[in-house]
Amino acid sequence: MKVISVVGARPQFVKLAPVAAAFARTALEHVIIHTGQHYDARMSEVFFADLAIPAPDVHLGIGSGTHGVQTGAMLAALDPVLTEVSADWVLVYGDTNSTVAAALAAVKQQRRVAHLEAGLRSFNRAMPEEHNRVLTDHAADLLLAPTELAMGHLAREGLAERSLLVGDVMTDVCLKVRASVAELPLPDELPAAVAESSVGFVVATVHRAENTDDPVRLAAVLDALAGLDVPVALLAHPRLEARCQAYGLVLRRGALHPLAPLAYPDMVRALLGARGVVTDSGGLQKEAYLLGTPCTTLRTETEWVETLAGGWNVLDPGLTKVKELADRDKPASDRGTPYGDGHAAERVVDVLAEA
Repeated sequence: MKVISVVGARPQFVKLAPVAAAFARTALEHVIIHTGQHYDARMSEVFFADLAIPAPDVHLGIGSGTHGVQTGAMLAALDPVLTEVSADWVLVYGDTNSTVAAALAAVKQQRRVAHLEAGLRSFNRAMPEEHNRVLTDHAADLLLAPTELAMGHLAREGLAERSLLVGDVMTDVCLKVRASVAELPLPDELPAAVAESSVGFVVATVHRAENTDDPVRLAAVLDALAGLDVPVALLAHPRLEARCQAYGLVLRRGALHPLAPLAYPDMVRALLGARGVVTDSGGLQKEAYLLGTPCTTLRTETEWVETLAGGWNVLDPGLTKVKELADRDKPASDRGTPYGDGHAAERVVDVLAEA
């Protein structure tokens, strides 16, 4: 049996790592296609190296563009590749343009599609990710859900017969990396003003369109972070850097200490040492939750609703409480294990082998 994994963005590389490792322990053939959606080495190659992911068998090199242009380019590039690399399953991950493009390309060739991380919903149709995940779920033949809540969403959309609860593969890799870095010192990449702060520090990321495409909104977000009472390690996504340059906004000011995105093990170690996280990322919300670090999310909603329980994650789209929330103490409530036991990737491979 042959399975094709199609990935293209940083969160997908993290999810691919335990799946690729699980495939390597079997006789199944696993082919990796990288669309090139994230092409900056800090967001791509470094993850393959640090998480010991096999090099992609095919790299499409699509690069950036508007959502329509990028998705269309992926469709055109994937079509001949899927024709040449005949496989029993095309496995797509998450909610990016790479996800929906691969699903559509495979469906058009009547190839079976499995969607990993199926059933997540923000119910915000202004989000490109919401379009991608809903379209992919309804196109796919097999829906591999990370949580009970995701299974409920799929059932309400009439997709229960195609759905299976496997757990969250990002939990697999996050827990494994946590065990390997917990006793290590903080990453050298953290500025001294952050790593040596006597009051602790906050890790922040900002990259979503709703926070970066409007110069007034982006300025307000940066002002809120710069005004915190603790130093902020701002992991500057290439999108953020480009928008700040275009709008004439300064990143290095006040509490803000911008630096390049960290390698995944270093990011996990930084999160373990941080007092809090401020982000608009989906994956980072969940990673903070898994690592026991309070998170403040600069969005109106989250697809990872479980993180909100007990106050471990708090939504603050209006930026009215960032200062008090970012530096808050850890909640006393138990987080539980809503995202599984760290063996989701093994279940994914077993399911595909038997289907």
